[in-house]
Amino acid sequence: MSNYAETFSEIYTGRPSGRQLYLHEKISCVPISNVSTVASEKCFTFLGYACDEGVKRNLGRPGAVNGPDAIRKHFGKLPNHLPTETLLYDVGTLQCLEGDMEVTQRALSDSICQLLQHKHFPIVLGGGHDMAYGSYNGLKKYVGKGETIGIINFDAHFDLRNNRQDKGHTVNNSGTPFYQIALDCQADGTLFKYLCLGIRQDANDRILFETAKELDVKYIMRDTFRIQFHNEINAWINAFTGNVDHIYVTIDLDGFSSAYAPGVSAPSPMGFTPDVVLESLKTIMATGKLRVLDIAELNPDFDRDDQTAKLAASLVHYVLHAERN
Repeated sequence: MSNYAETFSEIYTGRPSGRQLYLHEKISCVPISNVSTVASEKCFTFLGYACDEGVKRNLGRPGAVNGPDAIRKHFGKLPNHLPTETLLYDVGTLQCLEGDMEVTQRALSDSICQLLQHKHFPIVLGGGHDMAYGSYNGLKKYVGKGETIGIINFDAHFDLRNNRQDKGHTVNNSGTPFYQIALDCQADGTLFKYLCLGIRQDANDRILFETAKELDVKYIMRDTFRIQFHNEINAWINAFTGNVDHIYVTIDLDGFSSAYAPGVSAPSPMGFTPDVVLESLKTIMATGKLRVLDIAELNPDFDRDDQTAKLAASLVHYVLHAERN
């Protein structure tokens, strides 16, 4: 595919041990065309989504196009506690060419479906949150009709903006993916199951709250999304996950306080903290239903001391070790 770029192992560096004590020594970079030859029952696979066209359309600050490689650089330095039989791959990056976000989203959908068919657990590194439309559709294509997908979004924003019309054409962006998904679900009779954790009143206008109500979106406000309320949060998560067959988790880094994540497209000091996200992820993974994970909105151009990239890498590290140990 013309918008595909292979990942080369040189991007993964770190302390040498000769005993796979660090993740740069364990991860293997292979072309996505070869995924069928490296299938395993315990296999995590990274795929980059190098696109910030949706952020630009949503009037955000560009730079998330460089997010995937920034996460990779810090992930490789982290310690490896995975079992020997657990495999770890990187199959490259999908690039947005000439502003054609829709082509990139379709390529992401096809790639995720392909990875799932070959027993890989896809972890998508972004990139703008428009990636969510591709991630969800890849899982939807894989599970087929009759299976219910629950979306869990760690985010300050609903991303339910109505995709506006411009000269007769629909214009989607990083703020529309879940609205697009909801419309698709209405069109094909699929249940739209969406839980958003960390919503802020100062990050969503009145129309977005009304849209969330109309679409029966479940959400927890930032005031409640705190570690001291983890029992109540876990009860919400378990109630939601108990009514779906598969789970897609998407983490928008701009949901975190800028004290932890300054390098994002829409930073705010009012966001949530890493501890409540880790506690929530533990609850989600305990269901055994998590199928796809993505990390969105890392903007290295504004990242202080690579703090946000390190946060993203540590979140992925946590999921890998919690899921497969």
